[in-house]
Amino acid sequence: MHDPISDLLTRIRNAGMAQHRELVLPHSRLKESVARLLKQEGFLAEVAVEGDKIKQLRLSLRYQGRRSAITGLRQISTPGLRRYVGAGGIPRVLGGLGVAVLSTPKGVVTGSDARKLNVGGEVLCYVW
Repeated sequence: MHDPISDLLTRIRNAGMAQHRELVLPHSRLKESVARLLKQEGFLAEVAVEGDKIKQLRLSLRYQGRRSAITGLRQISTPGLRRYVGAGGIPRVLGGLGVAVLSTPKGVVTGSDARKLNVGGEVLCYVW
């Protein structure tokens, strides 16, 4: 797979539009970190890793009535064009209503956590 973040975001977007409760996808540590961050922020209901040799990531989507808790996803950094920001240039998503996901030397964190830690990094995606 060439771009695991793009795959993760597309599968979440498609499952939300089809109103699926669960989603199973191939595991990677980066996907797992981003998914656990989305669970921590309240966008996903459950994140689980299954399997011994061939691991899979099982995500339970969260809904508010018939609407998905995730109304939008946007990939920022791509394999062809990586986007990096310093600690002072971390973007705010929808005036603070959304979440910017960054890969930093301290791990995969939200934009607000990166500001608190005073670290910059690669902007992976925006979720709102």
